[in-house]
Amino acid sequence: MLPPEAEKKMQCWIRSRHLICSRNFFIFQTVDYAALERFANCINALGGSVISVDSIDKIWMGNHRQVILYQVKASLHTPCHDLKQYWIKYGSFYTRFSSQIGDAKSMAIRSIPQANANAKTN
Repeated sequence: MLPPEAEKKMQCWIRSRHLICSRNFFIFQTVDYAALERFANCINALGGSVISVDSIDKIWMGNHRQVILYQVKASLHTPCHDLKQYWIKYGSFYTRFSSQIGDAKSMAIRSIPQANANAKTN
């Protein structure tokens, strides 16, 4: 993959909130495993490196299906690109999956005190 094409894909992921910038790292979240490989190819084409690939959570898609949410952390320290400036202009501090993860964790935290209160009354 050529660097201009890789940069355009990265810009698209920034606009769709799949890709965010955190300090000196780019963090990419997706439910599509093939997108991880495309992201790694883009990072390599731009002269960066993939640091880690993790499955961070399972999220619900509809009422009956759970999918695995993957997160890739990459470093891109080459001065020839302006992706960080593009992220500042068009990006977000949270990925499109951040609210779903936060909602699931907050629901779990909220249900714990209620379960303890019900156990004390019985």
